[in-house]
Order: sequence, then C-alpha cells, then structure tokens
Amino acid sequence: MHMEKTINIDGKEVRLRATAAVPRLYRIKFGRDIMQDLSKFSDAYEKATTEQEQFEATDLGLFENVAYIMAKHADKDAVPSSVEEWLDSFEVFSIYQVLPEILTLWNLNTLTTAKPKKKQG
Repeated sequence: MHMEKTINIDGKEVRLRATAAVPRLYRIKFGRDIMQDLSKFSDAYEKATTEQEQFEATDLGLFENVAYIMAKHADKDAVPSSVEEWLDSFEVFSIYQVLPEILTLWNLNTLTTAKPKKKQG
C-alpha cells in the first residue's frame, strides 16, 4: 500500500510518498537509518514545540534529507537529483510546517505495514 500526501511548501504543491522502499532509498542516498533519524526528529520537534528549544543544524539537515527522499520517491521526474537543488526551488522551507506532515505520513505507513499482534488475554 502506498501512503501519499500532497502538502504545501512555500506555495507549491509537493507530493510525498512513504512506502517500505523509503528506508532503503534513504540508506543508499545518505548512508543513514531513517528510523533513527525520524525518532530523533520526533523528539526534537516535541521539545521545540513544548519547551521552545531550537532544532540543531544537524537535525535540520537530516530533516531536509527525509523530506527530499519522500518527495523524490513520490515524483522522481519532477524532483531534482540533489537535495540542494530541490531546496533551492523554495524561498521558505519551514521545519515546523513540514515535519508534522512527514511524521503523520510515516506513522500511517508504519501502521499499515506492521503485522498485527494477537492480543494477550
């Protein structure tokens, strides 16, 4: 099942796709584990929204990579081959606007691909 969502970034419609292929695409392109990075963002986002803490520069870079992979996966012909080129197409790219959408989409994807566990009675 493909989980896709179209979001608005800087006045542009951007399609994002989350499937079981995303962790592999992310690992091949960036040499990192997307599950660990998404967990880190989720925690950082929680702190930023509840405790007014700022995102670290490394978190922002990783976040941009995740957004890029999901956009490239959704529309490989329209999305440039580099993250920098893709980001250059936006005037404003707000982590506070885009991250919740990515986390929601990823969580929906994870729910549909996870095997249900029997309830222990």
